[in-house]
Amino acid sequence: MSVYVDDAVTLWRGRRWAHMMADTLDELHAMAARLGIPRRAFQDKRSGAHYDLTEELRAQALEQGAVAISRHRDRDQVRAIIRLARSQWSGAADGERSL
Repeated sequence: MSVYVDDAVTLWRGRRWAHMMADTLDELHAMAARLGIPRRAFQDKRSGAHYDLTEELRAQALEQGAVAISRHRDRDQVRAIIRLARSQWSGAADGERSL
């Protein structure tokens, strides 16, 4: 089982951001907790269950064992991980999941 972080390429509010996804929601939430990310930051989205990470948090996640994936080099793997993240969506309206 693994936690994955993609390239920090999304520019928002002057910073670059990455997505953190995992094979299971338990692994995803556990890594977020180790990084000090509050559960309210969880993105329960139809596009895929994930957390957004700054470049700094991405580096910390990698130090703690997350697997780096590149949307440019690892396209098949990234697509598979995104399919898995989409399957983890609760089915509730985005952001309305009770935790």
